[in-house]
Amino acid sequence: MKWFRKKDEQPIKPSIKEHQAEKLGQLGSQLASLRQEKGLNLDELVGLTRIPRRLLQAIEEGNLNDLPEPIYIQGLIRQFAEALGVRGAEFASHFPIGSQSVGVKSHWKAQAVPQLRPIHLYLLYIGLIFCSVNGLSQLLNNATLQANNRQIQPNTAAQSKGQETASNTLLSKKEHQSVQIGVTLKTSSWISVVTDGKTAFEGVLPQGSSRTWNATDQLTVKTDNAGGVLMSVNQQEAKEMGELGKTQEIKIAAKPNL
Repeated sequence: MKWFRKKDEQPIKPSIKEHQAEKLGQLGSQLASLRQEKGLNLDELVGLTRIPRRLLQAIEEGNLNDLPEPIYIQGLIRQFAEALGVRGAEFASHFPIGSQSVGVKSHWKAQAVPQLRPIHLYLLYIGLIFCSVNGLSQLLNNATLQANNRQIQPNTAAQSKGQETASNTLLSKKEHQSVQIGVTLKTSSWISVVTDGKTAFEGVLPQGSSRTWNATDQLTVKTDNAGGVLMSVNQQEAKEMGELGKTQEIKIAAKPNL
């Protein structure tokens, strides 16, 4: 497709959004045809991908306005394609997400790229949680040993240093305090969590699952099904993030502990 102003003038390049809409239409049509060839309906694809039916339908119809940001659309296309037996990462790379180059040529016979399976990601999360708990325990033990050593010193020196330590601790608490969020899934939903500027989780969590994340500066939670996600902040009462089937993003900053 080309855009022209007048005769003998240079063609007008389409905007990134127009290019995204065009590519989404092409990829969605291919996925719809492949799904039909395999004799699957959208409800069966929901069970395989854990992606809401409305998003799968929007991809097949090329409806860009009913989908989240381009980076998330690319992830949804990857999951859709993998459920149909296609190399998801390679297929989804044809959808432009912004500043990245577009029009990547397809090489379906290229060497297979190893992909992480859900069980691998689960084990990775368990390992990260174990390391975090172990590190926190070690820090607490070190702090306890240091406090005990200070108590052994002479009374006057211990009192002076104790006052200084208490003052420094109070200042530290005023300057830093972590924020914690917990989510519980009422229905299977896609979730993205960013802690202190880094992506801590992005994917679909099944119904009934619960997860917790911590941040020292800011924590951002985004979902495509706000009514299906219960979220609590700093172990307070959990509340729904918004309306069922709606996209919602919540940012929570750590506050000084005055």
